[in-house]
Amino acid sequence: MTSARLRSRPGVDTRQLADLSAAHAVYGCLVREVGLPAGDTTVLDGCAHLLLRHLDVSLRCAVTRISPLGAHRYDGPVQRMTDGNRWEDVDADALAGLAAAELTARTGLANDEFVGQVRASRDTVARLLADRPAWDPTPTGDAAIDAYVDSEQSLVHGHPHHPAPKWRSGDPDRWQGYAPELRTAFRLRWLAVPDDLVAGDGPFDALVAALDPPPSPAGHRVLPVHPWQLSLIPPAYPGLRDLGEGGVEVRPTASVRTVYAPDADLFVKTSLHVRITNCLRKNARYELTGAVALTDLLARVPMPDGVGLLAEPAYRTVDVAGADEAYGTILRTGLRPHLRPGDTPILAAALAAAPLAVPDPVTWWREYVELLVPAVLHCWLGHGVVHEAHLQNVVVVLDSARRPVRMLLRDLEGVKLDTGRWTSWPDGVPPQVGYDARSARRRVVYCLFVNHLAGLCGALADAWPGIERRLWRELRAVVAAVAADLDDPPELRALLDGEPLVAKANLLVRWRRDADRAAPFVSVPNPLAGPR
Repeated sequence: MTSARLRSRPGVDTRQLADLSAAHAVYGCLVREVGLPAGDTTVLDGCAHLLLRHLDVSLRCAVTRISPLGAHRYDGPVQRMTDGNRWEDVDADALAGLAAAELTARTGLANDEFVGQVRASRDTVARLLADRPAWDPTPTGDAAIDAYVDSEQSLVHGHPHHPAPKWRSGDPDRWQGYAPELRTAFRLRWLAVPDDLVAGDGPFDALVAALDPPPSPAGHRVLPVHPWQLSLIPPAYPGLRDLGEGGVEVRPTASVRTVYAPDADLFVKTSLHVRITNCLRKNARYELTGAVALTDLLARVPMPDGVGLLAEPAYRTVDVAGADEAYGTILRTGLRPHLRPGDTPILAAALAAAPLAVPDPVTWWREYVELLVPAVLHCWLGHGVVHEAHLQNVVVVLDSARRPVRMLLRDLEGVKLDTGRWTSWPDGVPPQVGYDARSARRRVVYCLFVNHLAGLCGALADAWPGIERRLWRELRAVVAAVAADLDDPPELRALLDGEPLVAKANLLVRWRRDADRAAPFVSVPNPLAGPR
């Protein structure tokens, strides 16, 4: 992971910072997805070493923190051993080329996009670092909401275990006005859809009224759309009328295509035909209908005190093939009903992006995991509901003392039902929302333990060196307590007995150009393991 440590170095320009960030991302992916499974990585003399076996190339990078999962904190340039037995620096372009050659030899597949995507991601980070305003130019004046917006818009370097975390298809001059990292704000574009072409569900009109939409012509309903989307796919379908930009100001969140309207306290999840990291960010028709169906279902699934859900009670789209996915929009409920005076909501990914210096890290961590872990595990093993509680899907509510007091789970696109735990399929839930038992376990283990908790644990350990093993022991105690509550299910017993964790292989899925749902997983060490 690249941290604020890089940004603070004097005398290093944004191009150098971006190149280091890109090289660390690619190197971390190689270590996790290539080196660890093959036994070709070691940590020696303060460096993580990696052998690219098919190229017979030795690489290394200094580490400032050694992770028990292999998710080390890298520092300085990646280097390769020359024929003269000397170490020489390797920039992100050269490292991406080595990765491409190694993966071609290993997989038998070629990918002529890969190096360019790494380069484009690096160039995006350089642009973001150079152009990001020092302060939010359009604050609301509500300190809690402004802090939340800042957390959503702070992730300049992106996913630390993706080879091209800031790659976005399209012209940078076009997307710059919608980039959350540039602290942007804008107004949505509005379509008027003839009544006979409207498809939707839930109280869409009642909720969307808070966005102050333009008047709808007679016989039409309004539909908010991302302005970038309409520049990509103009509304050429018969009957649609473009009402232009309007309504309250919205702020793009970390996902880019989901925006938050602070004045309305409402999220709008738009379709966006842009490839960001692995996926084209459009709302498939089953995701639209599934959002409302899952909102109804999850209202009947008990959650412990201190854990809430940002529901998605309404959607609207154009009931024409092609246009339905191009303009499908989901409305998500806001933050304020979950806040008390003095509370501050923060995106979990922002907490994990830099050293997390809290006064009492063990107590803070225990309070954090006691909120999040039982809720996610009980939903899965007790109710068959799989929450993808990765760092970007959880909003943490901190009290006035900066202690975690509530967790808000969000993004029902990531919620799936474990088909082995449902004797009859619930009405209205699309079949695509189902996961088999193996997929369900993988997603929970990866999203909760590897992506989320390992990332946050590492951020605490960056601020408190040497504490990481202690934090994993605290987490083990919480998992063991959940296992006891659930009569010792085999899924949790395996974790406590040391069965390897799994990590989503973002490098391999990007290399194969597969859909995100088909992403492979790799085994990583399990720090939860205790005495057998």
